[in-house]
Amino acid sequence: MTTEDARGDTAHGRGQGLHAEPRVRVGGGWIAGLVLANLGLYMAFFTPIQVLLAEQIEAIDPVGKEVALGWVTGAGALVAVVANPLAGALSDRTGGRFGRRRPWMLGGALAGAAGLAATAAQSTVAGVAVGWCLAQFGLNAMLAGANAVVPDQVPVRQRAAVSGFIGIPQTLGLVVGALLVTVAATGLTAGYLLLAVLVVACALPFVLLTRDPPAPCAQRRRQPVRLADFWVDPRRHPDFGWAWLTRFLVMLGNAVGTLYLLYFLKDAVGYPEPDKGVLILTLLYTAGVVVTAVAGGVVSDRLGKRKALVAVSSAVMAAASSLLVFWHSWPVAMAAATLLGLGFGAYVAVDQALITQVLPTAGDRAKDLGVINVANSAPQVLGPALAAPVVAYAGGYSGLYLAATAVTALGGLLVWKIRSVP
Repeated sequence: MTTEDARGDTAHGRGQGLHAEPRVRVGGGWIAGLVLANLGLYMAFFTPIQVLLAEQIEAIDPVGKEVALGWVTGAGALVAVVANPLAGALSDRTGGRFGRRRPWMLGGALAGAAGLAATAAQSTVAGVAVGWCLAQFGLNAMLAGANAVVPDQVPVRQRAAVSGFIGIPQTLGLVVGALLVTVAATGLTAGYLLLAVLVVACALPFVLLTRDPPAPCAQRRRQPVRLADFWVDPRRHPDFGWAWLTRFLVMLGNAVGTLYLLYFLKDAVGYPEPDKGVLILTLLYTAGVVVTAVAGGVVSDRLGKRKALVAVSSAVMAAASSLLVFWHSWPVAMAAATLLGLGFGAYVAVDQALITQVLPTAGDRAKDLGVINVANSAPQVLGPALAAPVVAYAGGYSGLYLAATAVTALGGLLVWKIRSVP
């Protein structure tokens, strides 16, 4: 075992006995099952936001559709902020022969599917919000379990590569889901129900065919979940705090930069078919992610380095945003989308691996990853509140993309504050 392996295996597992880091590499079948589960999960997450919810709310309230959609998606994001760490904490305490993570992956998929089906049946904005919040609760419970199986079972020196594989569905899920609900499904209800079936079907192979080690400490499972459990003191665990902040800033820059893409193409670029333009840019972005996600992870694992690759990939994303500060044209927009995808692919693989190495305790992996997920969800709530005044009063779209550039670059710089990971 290399020095880096030894460091990773012991840095957060000292004195924890059976909580020691895994050392046996996972195989291709295990990875493929987790990729499939994540594909179903992210199709269910993103396709309603991009396609189904927008169309459903427009049919219900065509005059106030923008505000209504913001309220519905914002409410769902707030549920995600609570549900993910809560489900993670309960997952850490789950016992039984079925394991800790699989019950939450399957149960979350079923609850998410029920929420999607309930959303499809609604005819009021309030009803859509309730259904979508139920879906978000279930899907985030599934996400809590799916995220935790990586540090549970994947060795440190394989984690970035595996994170790269499971990072691809984060962008591919939107493209595949949008194609399915627009081509294979006829109508909104059919689209929601198709996603509901797929999220469960995609989870089943991994849940049924892979092992899930049970919680190693029976006493631990009897401890109640307390509100104080979700506070991770950055003074005691500074590397975790810096990792959370860097993830939050990069995701905030991403949220701010992509929020008004449709309006940017229409009003600043003057693209004649902005809907089609968004689809083209999404495909270019997805292609970039696919190219670098696994490759960046493999390079990081082989070098045993995380911080430098996180910093470089963040700089690439900042450079993509900076292009749109100065040039509002279709060719530059395509170049920026491709560059953003190339940066994000490597970032999502390497940064996720880095985060698994700064978790305070192995016994709270799912809960602490849920706390990290707040850094993914909170920018979706804060992004609109920050972006709207910038566009209106602080430089328009040039000001918006300058803000996105600055926030993303700062996130990449702060990763050097982390000390325990090379």
